[in-house]
Amino acid sequence: MSRMSAVNKYRAARWCYLHHLLPAAWLIRSWIYLIHNSFVPYTCEIGKGTEFGYKGIGLVIHSNAKIGKYCMIGTNVTIGGGAGSSNKAIAEFDAVRGIVPVIGNRVQVSTGAKVLGNIVVGDDAVIGANAVVINDVPAGAVVGGVPARILRMRADIQSDKV
Repeated sequence: MSRMSAVNKYRAARWCYLHHLLPAAWLIRSWIYLIHNSFVPYTCEIGKGTEFGYKGIGLVIHSNAKIGKYCMIGTNVTIGGGAGSSNKAIAEFDAVRGIVPVIGNRVQVSTGAKVLGNIVVGDDAVIGANAVVINDVPAGAVVGGVPARILRMRADIQSDKV
């Protein structure tokens, strides 16, 4: 893992945030934005071992999103709220309620995918390139398309549970 990756900068910003060093956290978040053209806020939760493809270029992650452990997030991915309202008050209310995705462990989100709304992506799922995910994804599913639909279930995951 490269030291210059956006995920490593996020971890430093998150540490500052959790230790009440908000100016430092804000500065690191701004650095991520400038260097990687990504918005990875220190308030979102990203599990250990999760990595960003090509050091995190073009990511947009909602400030309340939760991403599990050992995930792989590709470039130009959006993980955020799906309220779609132009009314600022409604959008702020939805953000407070947490209308954002929760991504499980060992999930692969391929390049250009959009994961939007109050959905849960199960463990070991794979989201195809440029897919738009607006519904829950079961564990071990491979999804793709616009809107995303289940293409198949991963046999390697199912055999581990038997």
